[in-house]
Amino acid sequence: MVPDVDTGSRTYGLLNYLYGPGRRDEHTDPHLVASWMPELAPDPGRDPTATLKQLTDRLDLPVLALPKNRRPARHVWHCPVRTAPGDRQLTDAEWAEVARRIVHATGIAEAGDDKACRWIAVRHADDHIHLVATLVREDGRRPRRHEDGIRAQAECRKIEAEFGLQILNGGDRTAAQRPTSAERSKAERSGRNEAPRETLRESVRRALAGAASEEEFFRRLAEAGLRVEKRVAPSGDTLGYKVALPGDRNRDGEPVWFSGSKLAPDLSLPRIRQRLAAGRPDDEPVTDQVDEGAPRPAHVRRQAAPVAERAASILDGDDDEDSAAQLAGVGELLDALAQTAPASTRKELAEAAGSFERATRSHIRAEHADNRAIRSAARGIIRAGNALGKGEDGGATAMLLSTMVLVTIAAVRWHSARGHAQQAAAAQRAAQHLRGAYRSAADAPMNLMREHGRRLPEPMRQRYAGTLETVLPEQADSVRREPGWDALAATLDQAERAGHDPDALLQQAIEWRELDTADSVTDVLVWRLRRIGKLPATMDPPRAHTNARAAQSRSHSSPPQAPETPAETRHVDPRSRGPRR
Repeated sequence: MVPDVDTGSRTYGLLNYLYGPGRRDEHTDPHLVASWMPELAPDPGRDPTATLKQLTDRLDLPVLALPKNRRPARHVWHCPVRTAPGDRQLTDAEWAEVARRIVHATGIAEAGDDKACRWIAVRHADDHIHLVATLVREDGRRPRRHEDGIRAQAECRKIEAEFGLQILNGGDRTAAQRPTSAERSKAERSGRNEAPRETLRESVRRALAGAASEEEFFRRLAEAGLRVEKRVAPSGDTLGYKVALPGDRNRDGEPVWFSGSKLAPDLSLPRIRQRLAAGRPDDEPVTDQVDEGAPRPAHVRRQAAPVAERAASILDGDDDEDSAAQLAGVGELLDALAQTAPASTRKELAEAAGSFERATRSHIRAEHADNRAIRSAARGIIRAGNALGKGEDGGATAMLLSTMVLVTIAAVRWHSARGHAQQAAAAQRAAQHLRGAYRSAADAPMNLMREHGRRLPEPMRQRYAGTLETVLPEQADSVRREPGWDALAATLDQAERAGHDPDALLQQAIEWRELDTADSVTDVLVWRLRRIGKLPATMDPPRAHTNARAAQSRSHSSPPQAPETPAETRHVDPRSRGPRR
């Protein structure tokens, strides 16, 4: 059950909407289910002689009784309360009890207080009601409604338990402020998919991802097309900032500004400065670059994978401050990937980044922790630009996304262990979106590897199965039944032709990190082997297979075939003793 407290200035306008057909004719049978005093509250939905103006006048009477200079500018209190999808349908009597309990809990109208605010509860759908009150009591005083939104949520948790509804996650006051109902309505009228507050929050988050300095952050905001205004002290120091969407104006024609702190708690300028100071990205390596001096997308994605895996290991540790810093860095890495993703994964990655944003904030602060490595990875991805989603780019993206799924699962465990219910749920949603993005990115490169694996001679496949039995005895049978077994066999073969000992390399990949949380053990092992063995992230379409060992078994006089690994990624183990007998 979700309450959403907001305030406004026009009682009649709100009632006109609640009793009207809705924007898509979704309102059915609007009527009162409860009120401050039923005999004084006319119901235009059920009484044909009652009018919206009559109901407005009754609600506004304590406000109008005050001198004009004492009337609150925003005197309308509005709180929709909605059950969760899948909950049973409540009766009017049950909704009336919900309404009375919430106005009591929030201080709008405490039980037994005959001088409380006037209020009504309107129902025009099966799954929710709208509470409306005017914020002047019968005695002319204002109600004590401090933290009314939090108190409404707490009461809803009690109601859920008593009514047998889904018990939703409680908040901890670290969430970003949601758009008000007025903001949502304005967005709908303007044809926007989301409220400007949400668009701005995402844009600011992306501008911050991997930024090396405050100057770069503000430059990125301007490049994103936002209106930016800084608050500058007489000394010339910047004290804060606010942003607005071009074209988003209020009724007076002025831009609608949002300060960073109004977008999210961690987007205020002081918090941004703390993040920049604690984790200033290192300079990027100068190798493997294109003409413009930016690294290649595939290269930086490969570099980011072990950094992300290290973040997962930290989340499994005991250093809460370091873990909190890594979570912020993971959020930046996801924002970087969402900005540079190919079309095939862009939507899922944007959803993953948006979901994980909630998982980056809790009451555990990370002012003194160092997340420089993961912020550098995010910066490198942004500098490299958009990946094509094919060939080495697609394989390297799949390699990184496979790791990011494990990182978000580690975040779920970390938050769950500390009672951060909303953050754990957000990380879980991000993991689901990342799985979708991974499947899309991995489809082509994994299919090529599987085809190579199926073409391997059966004795060679059996030998690699024996290698798996040796290093992973308890899971070997289940791993061989996974769809990715052929790709794993092909990767072991390619590693061996590149001069690696497949037993030793596979052992190293398994020891790198636990595999219990992997959806597909074979997929995780394939990408780890390719990363630590410096193998290409993709394979060419298969042709007639020739392996060094197979060639030797056919003719001891013939030299081994040269590895098919590209020169820039070929690795030969100096301790290699050639084929084992």
